[in-house]
Amino acid sequence: MKLKVNGNIVELEKSLNINDFLVEVKAEQPEYVTVQKNGEFIQRDDFDKIFVENGDEIEFLYFMGGGSDEIDK
Repeated sequence: MKLKVNGNIVELEKSLNINDFLVEVKAEQPEYVTVQKNGEFIQRDDFDKIFVENGDEIEFLYFMGGGSDEIDK
């Protein structure tokens, strides 16, 4: 089966739940990633219940905090 992951085609032999999928594709920092499947956000508590399927579009999103350490005077 074929999926689109962050714009790239990925082929899998079988459907996997999101947790296993993150391991299979070697996602960076899987403990921090937010996953979208076909444009919908997947709750982390559902990663073991939701499976990727042929033709899905998966996006990995990493939200970063930050800012300036300068203080306006």
